[in-house]
Amino acid sequence: MTGLRQIGGYRIERLLGAGSFATVWLGHDPALDAHVAIKVLADNWAHDLRVRERFQQEARLLWRLADDRVVRVYAVGELPDGRPYSVMEFAEGGSLRDRLDQGDLPPTVALRILREIAAGVAVLHRHRIVHRDLTPGNILFQTAPPGPDRVLIADLGLAKALAAASGLTARAGTPGYMAPEQDDPLAAVGTSADVYGLGRLGARLLSAPRSGGRPRLRPGVPAGVATLLHRATARDPRDRPPDAAAFAAALDRAVGNGSGGAFTRFGRATAVIGAVVVLAGVPSDAALPEGAHTARDGTGRLTVVLPAGWRAAGSGWAGRPDGDGRLEPALVISPDPGRWRTDPGVPGAFVGLSRSAGKRTTAAGFVAEHPHARCAAAPVRHTRRPGAEWVVARFTCGGPKPVIIEAARPDARTAALLYVQLAPVPETSDQEVDALLAGVGTG
Repeated sequence: MTGLRQIGGYRIERLLGAGSFATVWLGHDPALDAHVAIKVLADNWAHDLRVRERFQQEARLLWRLADDRVVRVYAVGELPDGRPYSVMEFAEGGSLRDRLDQGDLPPTVALRILREIAAGVAVLHRHRIVHRDLTPGNILFQTAPPGPDRVLIADLGLAKALAAASGLTARAGTPGYMAPEQDDPLAAVGTSADVYGLGRLGARLLSAPRSGGRPRLRPGVPAGVATLLHRATARDPRDRPPDAAAFAAALDRAVGNGSGGAFTRFGRATAVIGAVVVLAGVPSDAALPEGAHTARDGTGRLTVVLPAGWRAAGSGWAGRPDGDGRLEPALVISPDPGRWRTDPGVPGAFVGLSRSAGKRTTAAGFVAEHPHARCAAAPVRHTRRPGAEWVVARFTCGGPKPVIIEAARPDARTAALLYVQLAPVPETSDQEVDALLAGVGTG
């Protein structure tokens, strides 16, 4: 396949990697002037229906997840010889394996990466998916200036829906990171198998050479982390944290109680937005409470009123190009946008404006596309403001983010949908949520 020059509408630039089941190529989309990664089923497995289905299942899972913590699939197709391929997000930051090959990471950086990996795996577990092959090569980085690189979970080729991950499943995983029960063809494989993988990743990220049965942590890592890694890699799945969300919460406690202080928290009393008052149309900073200000995305089409001490960051909605070939407008707003995704103590929100969503669905339909299966859902409500009606769904969750708000409304001026995913502090009232939504608009 060294002479491959074109796949579908994508020009092939070079080979990114090759494994037992597939090759991955760097492609270029001339219409969007953007790079993509294209995964193609290997020649020798093209006629194996079991492997072909596993390959196609990965694309379906990634398409269904559509989460910023998991590599996104944009399209699927077949080569002229019948082999399937999937067009995916290109992670230009490389893999965790690449970074570890260059040397050990500073403990604070390693802890942050481990926490973000756990958050990504928790997304899979909320959708009842077990990855089963968490290795440094399957953790990728997407550069996201001005904040830290975004951590992505990749390669779900060995993942199974929990409903299918029962006994008699094929042995799957990488030695050194694979849970003991994965080596038993009669054992049930559940979310605790991924917890084992998280524990092994943590040991690789944070440990000096092993001493005895427990990892010997490098200086600067809180001692409680060693206890957690030992629990996570217990031989009996029942002795491990039950899933990735529980592992992440335990890691937060271990780091918070240690001397490292890698996840210093904002006080829980931080208000989501306070009493933000806006005028019709684009708000004027002169009309806002003291310290509040208006943020705009790079296109100037999306505006958000921020309370004192909050900031906005972001360069577009990843995976959602508009008709001009640019990403649709989006911002992350928070007292610390870089930490909001990983630190449950930091409130914040993702705010986006999507014309493509506005063309295909309603505000209620878009909110319904963002369920949180392991959370308790309150009845969907509507909040009306002059010229705007938001559809709002509130979820109470047991994971790292205890409250998640999903909200959307149509924007008549742009024929687009405004979307907000808010993760506030638990005691945030509906009135405070509505105040934030009132500050979201278009320029």
